[in-house]
This record gives sequence, C-alpha cells and structure tokens, in this order.
Amino acid sequence: MRCPFCNADDDKVIDSRAAESGAAIRRRRECVACGKRFTTYEHVELGRKLAVSKKDGARVPYDRGKIAAGLEHACYKRPIPSETLAQLVDEIEEDIFRRFDKEVESLEIGRTVAERLKVIDRVAYVRFASVYKQFRDVDDFQTEVSELLEGIDDVLPDQGTLF
Repeated sequence: MRCPFCNADDDKVIDSRAAESGAAIRRRRECVACGKRFTTYEHVELGRKLAVSKKDGARVPYDRGKIAAGLEHACYKRPIPSETLAQLVDEIEEDIFRRFDKEVESLEIGRTVAERLKVIDRVAYVRFASVYKQFRDVDDFQTEVSELLEGIDDVLPDQGTLF
C-alpha cells in the first residue's frame, strides 16, 4: 500500500478490525519511511463487472472511487464523519449492484447518490445536485432550494428549517 503522504510503498499494519457490519476490513497503517499513519479499507470484489453508460454514449467500467470522490467534493467542510461517507458509498454500491446486472446509466448513479445525500445533509445535496443536474445559473439553485424547503415539513415536521 502506498503512503498517501510520501508515496513510499513500505508500511506496517498497526490494527485490523471488521468494519461496516463485517462487509469490510479496516486497517490502520503506519508508513515506515515517514512515520505517518493512515487508514485503509478492504472490500470484497464482487466478481461482477458493471459498465456505466455516460450521457455522451461512452461506456466505462464502474468505479466506486468516483462515487466517493463526488461525495467528498459535495461534503467538503460539512460536519459529516468520513465513516458516514464510507458507509454511504457502500450502501449506494449495494443498491446499484442489486438493481443492475451488466450496465447502469451514470444518471441513475447520480440520482441514487442525490437521494441518499438529501437525507444526510441538504447543503451537500445542493452542491451535488448542482453538478448532477447541471445548474446553469443562480435561478437553478433557487429552484432546487425552494423545492427542498417545500419538502422539509414532510421530513422534519417539528424541527423547523435548517437553513
């Protein structure tokens, strides 16, 4: 495993334990070269290959890292623990592999991410939606936030608004 700090490939495992209800192994590692510590997660490879069809017609292999990167960008400086994001990626991936056998549209992945993100953090949801729905101007943001606020009474009837 390469160190994310110095790029050396010599590390030692300090701690290993089951994570995500046994669906992964969490390993705490220490780089022998620079001494910094980092965490890795080991997941089972499902053996099934899933293609993602893009809007432009291109087909690319499914990459869970792209979902994680999109969530990290949307949740930047938001009070969301990294464990929650890792669990969210797992849930989204399970959902996608359960519903699709060989191919899934990128828009469907985006829709799935947006639905789950809306429940966790509405600011992160709007950030993600701005890319997923390709907002063109401020009016698109206003429309999305208005729709989000209209639905807030259904989700949180006694807590008021969060904005």
